[in-house]
Amino acid sequence: MKDNLPRYTMRIERALLDRLQYIAKYEGRTANKQLEQLVKKCIHDFECKNGEITDKMIEEMYSNRI
Repeated sequence: MKDNLPRYTMRIERALLDRLQYIAKYEGRTANKQLEQLVKKCIHDFECKNGEITDKMIEEMYSNRI
């Protein structure tokens, strides 16, 4: 099944990955879905503290890449 979701490779210490997988299984999720939930929480917390991250801000971030 093809999808349009971007792929992101992450390097992580084995001990951290093992613990993440334990928590994910406990929560009834895959490790990937557990990471997705953690990312969503991080974004929510950031935006509550600093304001919404807009599409314009993201475009500016990418246009400033070297």
